[in-house]
Amino acid sequence: QLVYPGASPEEIEEGAVLKIEENIRGVDGIERFTSASLESSATISVEVFRNSDVDEVLQDVKNAVNSINSFPADMESPVIFKARQFDMGISFSLSGDVDLRTLKRTAEQVEDDLIAIDGISQIEISGYPEQEIVVYLDEETMRNYKLNFDVVANAIRNSNMEITSG
Repeated sequence: QLVYPGASPEEIEEGAVLKIEENIRGVDGIERFTSASLESSATISVEVFRNSDVDEVLQDVKNAVNSINSFPADMESPVIFKARQFDMGISFSLSGDVDLRTLKRTAEQVEDDLIAIDGISQIEISGYPEQEIVVYLDEETMRNYKLNFDVVANAIRNSNMEITSG
C-alpha cells in the first residue's frame, strides 16, 4: 500500500507504482499482480503460486521494493504485508414458517455444526437485523414508584454490561 498525500492517480502511478511493478516482475513465486492508483494512494496486490512459500515471496517483494531509492520525497514509505484471501465456497439461505428469532437461532446452530467440519475455516451469517431490546415505560406507573426516565435509563445501563471471562 502506498500513501502519497495530494498526488493524483497519475502522479502516484508514475512516481511509485510502475517502479514497484518493474522491480517485483522478476520475483520467483509470483503468479500475477494487479494495482489500483487513486487520489493520494495506491494498492498493489501480489498473488502467489499455490506451491510457493508465501513468507519467502513476501520477503523477496519487500527487498525488491526497499531497493527502490527514487520514490517521490513526499510519499510515505510503502507498507508491505501478507493478506489472506478467502474464496467463498458455498452460499445458502434458510427460510421457514417461523419467527425471525427461531430462524436466527437455527442459523447459529448450523454455523456451529459447519465450523466443526475439518476444512471449513470461516462462516458468515448475514441478513438478520441486530438484536435490539426495546423498553416501554408507563408514565403513571413511574409516578406511582417515584421514578423518572434518568433513573430507569441508569438502571438499564448499569445492568447491561458486557463482561469477558477467562
